[in-house]
Amino acid sequence: MKKILIVVNNVDFFISHRLPIAKKALEEGFQVHVAASGDGGKLKELCPEIVYHLIDISRSGQNPLLEIRTVYQLYNVYKGVGPDLVHLVTIKPVLYGGILARLTGVKGVLVAISGLGSVFSAVGGLALIRLKVIHGFYKLALKHRNLDIIFQNECDKKILLSFIKVEKNRVHLIPGSGVSLDEYQYIPELDQVPVVSMAARLLKEKGVREFVVAADLLKQREVRVRMIIIGEPDVGNPSSVTLDDISSWKKRGNVDFLGFRSDINTLYSNCNIVCLPSYYGEGLPKSLVEAAACGRAVVTTDMPGCRDAITPDETGILIQPKNAVELADAIQYLIENPTVRMTMGASGRKLAEDAFTIESVVEEHMNIYQELLGNASEK
Repeated sequence: MKKILIVVNNVDFFISHRLPIAKKALEEGFQVHVAASGDGGKLKELCPEIVYHLIDISRSGQNPLLEIRTVYQLYNVYKGVGPDLVHLVTIKPVLYGGILARLTGVKGVLVAISGLGSVFSAVGGLALIRLKVIHGFYKLALKHRNLDIIFQNECDKKILLSFIKVEKNRVHLIPGSGVSLDEYQYIPELDQVPVVSMAARLLKEKGVREFVVAADLLKQREVRVRMIIIGEPDVGNPSSVTLDDISSWKKRGNVDFLGFRSDINTLYSNCNIVCLPSYYGEGLPKSLVEAAACGRAVVTTDMPGCRDAITPDETGILIQPKNAVELADAIQYLIENPTVRMTMGASGRKLAEDAFTIESVVEEHMNIYQELLGNASEK
């Protein structure tokens, strides 16, 4: 039985973004292992056939000793499992896991670039030094002779392939992690005070502050609207908003904070507009794909990943990043023009049906798995 090891930074991310792929791999006769940080109890409930390996890996930590520990733990997982194929998702798993795949003799590697993060957009002295170091890591990690790369948007593809040499037939463009059209159904809007939702990790680069300021502006303009943020701070991440920030914003009374929620499909069905004013290095935001499936108009930024998740002026509106006034203007326009808003929502559902179905994403991954394993058997 062929073994697949999927490495991600957090088990909750794996459940929300890659579990359908792992389930399909099990159906096709693979033994599936997952290495990630976080409590694996929920994963065991959802799919007990998957073997879970706990490693200490942080999304944003930069303590050299802790990073060495992470690499050592992941090395032990590689040696213990002996995978035929590793599927590496998110930045640190790609960098550490790609290098270890070469050192431990893994026969096939699939790298998923789900966004490049903030390092590629940083400017200034130290940031440029850090960028050169990251370039070096990517070059080492992506040197495996039987390696394919999945990108979620053209911009990330262009950036990475500007300094990494990969054969064209080893590069794939798959828009996001897919969405279940049965789970995220298109339900007509409720007759209510318009509700605007934002679902994200509460990082500054996700545009949380801009969303709050836009809510303040709409209140000043006497626009009837309910603004909702769904998500929690990312503890340990220096870019996270703080509990003090949230407490201060709650006192202003213009935004409702719901915290972490697993019923995004219901929340989106109960809202009218979905926003993601991100200026983070997104891949293709799952929240916007889910919004499209639910038939909700989107307001997001003209940034890689975000702009790839909508058809501008057809399924949503693009605004400039870090611009709370433009965000407020776009929300107000959609509130005051319900016919436009609902037409955009209907077009978003069609976009999801054409481009974002979970079935098509899973099928493409299975094809790549088989291709990589086939290449390995020929060598």
